[in-house]
Amino acid sequence: MTSRPTPIAIAVVEHGECFLVGRRPAGSALAGLAEFPGGKIEADETPAQAAVRECREEAGLEIEVLFEYPARTEAYDHDRVELHFFACRPLGPVPPLAAPYRWVPRQELASLDFPRGNRALVQRLTG
Repeated sequence: MTSRPTPIAIAVVEHGECFLVGRRPAGSALAGLAEFPGGKIEADETPAQAAVRECREEAGLEIEVLFEYPARTEAYDHDRVELHFFACRPLGPVPPLAAPYRWVPRQELASLDFPRGNRALVQRLTG
């Protein structure tokens, strides 16, 4: 029997024509790759609530969810994941970001090396 994939919520935060992007830390799964803020969905929260929480925890940014992009399941060497992507925008004034996050112009997204589970979304955002 196959185990259920790990549910992951991802905040795709747009501000102006830029997106909030970080880099996966050394020693982590998919280290060095670009990423949108996100992480595991906890038992007591919806995927959208998880995206908001993860963005606050990882980047220090309060956001609101606008809509959900199509979900995607991806098998990596370390885990099989179910990715829930949410289009988001900052709430209120944008504070300085917590490292390693920065604002990346839309036209530069395609030049970054994202995990393969994110690539179809990046193509959609830049196409």
